[in-house]
Amino acid sequence: MGQASSHARPDRDKSGLDKRWLIATGVIIIAAAAILLAVGRTPICTCGTIRLWEGAVNSPENSQQLSDWYSLSHFIHGLIFYGLTWTVLRRQPVGMRLAIAALIESGWELLENSPIIIDRYRAATIAVGYSGDSVLNSVSDIAFMTFGFLIARKLPWWGSVALALALELIALYAVRDNLTLNVWMLVAPSDAVRAWQAAG
Repeated sequence: MGQASSHARPDRDKSGLDKRWLIATGVIIIAAAAILLAVGRTPICTCGTIRLWEGAVNSPENSQQLSDWYSLSHFIHGLIFYGLTWTVLRRQPVGMRLAIAALIESGWELLENSPIIIDRYRAATIAVGYSGDSVLNSVSDIAFMTFGFLIARKLPWWGSVALALALELIALYAVRDNLTLNVWMLVAPSDAVRAWQAAG
């Protein structure tokens, strides 16, 4: 793979990320958490406990704990954002592109936890009891995106594509939902898909 891969990913072999951009990324995540707290999102699960994993998508603790099946979608966001920023901003430092990805993901977390999107999830998807994310879960979602971005930095483009497809299939098999279906159901809800998901 050698030289061809190196040309495809010019920052692939750099030893590290510029500390200034890592600090900027951290500030973006902290700011997102502060805004979510300011608009009334709960810091942690209303159940009062913090757990590493919540595997039941219909549980009231889904989107409340550190990770769940939708964490895979946020990891895939990172793979996608790396590819997009490399395509558009390939001459810019990878740290700057990571900060941009964190800004986009943080913006999505703020939008996702707005009343209009929460109501849309309830109306268009199987998440009829969805009440938004805890701040802990939102910060964890951004962290999963960051992890996906950093993994994509080390992979050839086809490796990122293969990994994203594998994670989508795993989530589809496990809980009948994934990033693709999530976007589909938000944009163009399907009663047939909703019924299939509910039967799982």
